[in-house]
Formats: sequence, structure tokens, C-alpha cells
Amino acid sequence: MAMLTALLISGCGTSGAKVDPTAGWSAEQLYADAKEEINSGGWNNARDRLTAIESRYPFGVYAQQALIELAYVNWKDGENEQALAAIDRFQQQYPNHPGTDYVLYLKGLINFTPASAFMTNVTGQDPAERDPKGLRASYDAFAELIKRFPDSKYAPDSQQRMNWLVNTIAMNEVYVARYYYERGAYVAAANRAQIVITDFEGVAANEQALYVMMISYDKLGMTKLRDDADRVLKQNFPNSTIRQDGFRSKEKWYSPKRWL
Repeated sequence: MAMLTALLISGCGTSGAKVDPTAGWSAEQLYADAKEEINSGGWNNARDRLTAIESRYPFGVYAQQALIELAYVNWKDGENEQALAAIDRFQQQYPNHPGTDYVLYLKGLINFTPASAFMTNVTGQDPAERDPKGLRASYDAFAELIKRFPDSKYAPDSQQRMNWLVNTIAMNEVYVARYYYERGAYVAAANRAQIVITDFEGVAANEQALYVMMISYDKLGMTKLRDDADRVLKQNFPNSTIRQDGFRSKEKWYSPKRWL
């Protein structure tokens, strides 16, 4: 009876146990299966395979590549924080890896397209209205890629994204200046708009920044500075209608549809 009871207890304890179908698989098998899952959009299974490589075979080429793929999988699955964490681990463990240019590119993409960005075309929200922290982190990643790997195949697209990011970050400063203006903080509005002019030379956002400076100085009764801002606005944006239309925009300059 004692032996029978022991067997029954043992059976009950193991009957509900989860069986790992990848038990005994080599790193090569796990990686190959992970790639198949990635190609078919099976993010959960791909994540399990890649994590298994990290834990079972922490040393070797497959572990390095698995960490890169894990960042990609988490990003595609909407887990941006986990994706960035995987990239941080990779950069710490393999600072001189030949795939570092791709990792920097991926880091830029993750910050470039946060979860909220995918609704931009639906909601009509200007990306410059979001927290600029992610935009700056994206810019920094692309800038590092171009500086360290100017001949990388990811460099041209990174440069295009940087150009867009510069104006978007500048527009964020314009929105802050407008916020101050609308609340009667005219000195703060003019100073914030001035930052756009001095720190972001030649961007489209300069048009609105100059306009904020002009109307802020007008409210302050500083006519000379007002006229100077108006003169620069006319000189650099001769076809501007912002004096008549105000901040009403006729087109969504901020919507790079092929990216978001």
C-alpha cells in the first residue's frame, strides 16, 4: 500500500508538468527555429527560443546573434522597453561586435517609433507634441551610427531620419514657446523661440519660432526686437502666410508615412 501510494503521488506530481519541446536542442536548432518563427510573426515562440539560447548556450556566436534578434522580436511585438534592455545588454557585452551598426540602427528605430507613433496618422497628432526624450534618443543612436560607421548600409536611411528628427525636436521647442505665449508668459515664450533659432539653424520650424518671437515682443512693447524678428521672418520665409493665418497649418509636414 505504501509503495502504491508513493507511485500515485509521484504520478500526480508529474502529470501536470509542462514539457519543453526544445529540451536537448542545440543552439543551432534553437536559432533556426527562432528565425522561422520570426518570419511567420510568431513573436512569443521566437522569444522563447532566443531566451533559451541565452540561458543554455551563453557563450558563442549564437548567443550574440540571439540577443540582437531578441531586441528585434520585442520591438516588433510592441515591447519597446524590453527591446532597449536587450540592446543595452548587447552593447555592454559585445562593444566591438561587427553587427554594432545594425544594433545602433535598431535602437534608433525603436525610439523613433514608440507605440503611440503608430496612431499618428489616425489621430493627427504631431509627433513633436510627444515627449522629446525618445526623439532625442533616436537622433543620438542614428548620429552615433553615422559617426562610427559612415559606410554602413544603414547610414543613408539614418541620415534621412535624423533630418526629420531635427525639425521635429525643434517643433517641440516651438510648442513649448507657444504654450508660454498663450498663458501670457511673453518673455519665456520669446526666449524659448530664440533657442530654436540658435540651436536649430535652417529647419522649417524656424518659421513658427520667428513668429512667436515677433508676437511676444509685440506684447512686451519691444518694437525694435519685434521688427527684427519680422524682418528675419520675411527674409528667410518670403512666401510665409503665418502673419495672416497664425498657427493654422494647411498640411501635415510631420507625417512620414513610409516610416510610421
